[in-house]
Amino acid sequence: MMIARICLLLLLGSVCQAEGYFLKLKGKPVQGALLIGQTNPGAKVIVEDKNVAVTEDGYFMFGFGRFDEQAKNITITHQGQKYQTTVPVSLRDFPTEVINGLPKSKVNPPQQDWDRIKREQAEVKSARQAWSEQRAFLQQFIWPAEGRISGVYGSRRILNGEPKRPHYGMDIANKTGTPIIAPADGIVTMAVTDHFYTGGTVIIDHGYGLNSTYLHMSQVNVEAGTHIKQGEKIGEIGATGRATGPHLDWRLNIGTSLRLDPELIIPKK
Repeated sequence: MMIARICLLLLLGSVCQAEGYFLKLKGKPVQGALLIGQTNPGAKVIVEDKNVAVTEDGYFMFGFGRFDEQAKNITITHQGQKYQTTVPVSLRDFPTEVINGLPKSKVNPPQQDWDRIKREQAEVKSARQAWSEQRAFLQQFIWPAEGRISGVYGSRRILNGEPKRPHYGMDIANKTGTPIIAPADGIVTMAVTDHFYTGGTVIIDHGYGLNSTYLHMSQVNVEAGTHIKQGEKIGEIGATGRATGPHLDWRLNIGTSLRLDPELIIPKK
């Protein structure tokens, strides 16, 4: 096989080309970013030694996590030839969120609740493992709710002086009862009303491993297995679970482990 080092993808809409081959990349390669690639139909794609699912017409996705600091290597095999390129990642300056005066139970859950927490975490993991060949991941996502951005992806959290894991969602604050809509088409893989941490929780599969999660809902208007269209109501903003006020905590994942920033895939207001 011929191995060709082709180009360095840096910018939104970058394109690499060689004879009989192309790679187009949509998205800005920064920490927390979802990137959509398109290459030759029928090509095989490997990102960092892992096979990536590709649609019949050559679309695929990958992303950079909150702590990713190294470039990602992409290898594409097409018609017996192998092409390689590297996508560097830009680092972000994440803010620190300090919240004091919280009840102890909001900082560290009581020991008697851990069995429930582990069971619910397993349910979430199962819902995020759902796989389908929907193409909704290629849609232009829209805002899932109106409101003020009250929390951002990647922020370091210090609760009552105790450092916690970074926040992996985009918080949209508004009054209880504010409608929440699906930002893109999908299939609901979870719809519950009373999880310990997240209260009313919905997870939507958008295809090829991309899923989105909606937390602290005061009302859930869909059921697992429902096919949902972009713009349809899925529930209402609330403060259920371990929330300090009414807001939507919106999250974006590839599979179960890669947590992305949903604010990067919607139009700026």
